[in-house]
Amino acid sequence: QVQLVESGGGLVQPGGSLRLSCAASRRLFRFNVMGWYRQAPGKERDLVATINSVGSTNYVESVKGRFIISRDNDLNTMYLQMNSLKPEDTAVYYCWVKVAGVGEYWGQGTQVTVSS
Repeated sequence: QVQLVESGGGLVQPGGSLRLSCAASRRLFRFNVMGWYRQAPGKERDLVATINSVGSTNYVESVKGRFIISRDNDLNTMYLQMNSLKPEDTAVYYCWVKVAGVGEYWGQGTQVTVSS
């Protein structure tokens, strides 16, 4: 079973930046979609951003222009660069990978807290 290990979360002031990383324990198949979900207290788990095998990206409207999703296929690692952070971005962020014909994998979640 593939394990996804997340890192980079923490406490940051409004307007600050963080970069989340998600590293896969095993080499992933090339036909996949990777992304980040987040879940704020008392709310649903929502999709934040996705990136496919050839680098096409999608973002939820609230993070467009502030967040950048990227991937390094050689390192089996995905990143979420978060800039101009707002208190509304506070949530547990989950790495997610969907491999065609195989299944889906989730990271353990990493806490991002934006507070002054």
